[in-house]
Amino acid sequence: MSACCGPGRDAIGGEPVEPTEPALLPIPGVPDRAASDGTPAPRFASIPGQRFTMGTDDPRGYRADGEGPAHPVEIDGFELAVHTVTNADFAAFVAATGYVTTAEQFGNSFVFVGLMPDDAPPTQAVAAAPWWRLVEGASWRAPEGPWSDVESRPDHPVVQVSWLDAQAYCQWSGTRLPTEAEWECAARGGRAEQHFPWGEEREPDGEHRMNVFQGTFPGNDTGADGWVGTCPVGSYAANDYGLYEMTGNVWEWCADWFHPGYYRVAPTTAPTGPPAGQARVMRGGSYLCHDSYCWRYRVDARSSNTPDSTTGNLGFRVARDG
Repeated sequence: MSACCGPGRDAIGGEPVEPTEPALLPIPGVPDRAASDGTPAPRFASIPGQRFTMGTDDPRGYRADGEGPAHPVEIDGFELAVHTVTNADFAAFVAATGYVTTAEQFGNSFVFVGLMPDDAPPTQAVAAAPWWRLVEGASWRAPEGPWSDVESRPDHPVVQVSWLDAQAYCQWSGTRLPTEAEWECAARGGRAEQHFPWGEEREPDGEHRMNVFQGTFPGNDTGADGWVGTCPVGSYAANDYGLYEMTGNVWEWCADWFHPGYYRVAPTTAPTGPPAGQARVMRGGSYLCHDSYCWRYRVDARSSNTPDSTTGNLGFRVARDG
């Protein structure tokens, strides 16, 4: 992932302690959720099987990310959660399983400096993006560090979760992560070759349609779109498939390994990404995206991070077969 969007574990030098990484499902110690446990099931939208144009040839895009060429892809019908997994959802999973997340195993995670208190202790900055700080005690329970919590924001997306954590949640909930192709098709909402879930303009008629950085990055987020940091799920209008916040708010993990050249060799039917890699795909952008440096809050943009990476603007939503 571009360090400006969110750093990976490899952004900080040294030899970190390796988190537990099960090679294959089932993940030891994570039971499947019983249907009778009383945990509310996520709401899903049905995404019809279809052929659509994936990617973009827009010259304003990022060639290094492999956003093009735009190419036809056909997917089967499936179901996608209408919003990202929330703090309350993830708390129910942890309470049921005792799961310990990657950030908790490392003992730290990456936090945007603009969300840290002025009297926070000194932290290590990421050289390529000094607005990111490695904060001791940051985790999904304390997204901005040990001085924060999620008690007052149960309906905000869970963040500080790795791809490994997302996989564990999926195993417990009987779901899966969407493929990159499924994610983009769903995000488009049936609209062909548009940059946003609602069309081509970012703010049609001056209306804010997503939670992204407003003002001057990185020092002054005015919150003109209503939020500084994450917003509750469902804060903005859904797309034509009934999906909320497919762009902005938080980056979302996808199932696929990432490679910038994949679109040139990918199959046109139900692509699932390269067979191996170093990083997993992430989609959608976040509350830190700003057009002065990062135009990745689009349905056709893509990024990546290592499976063990965790940041304050990275979450996930779940899918299941239709």
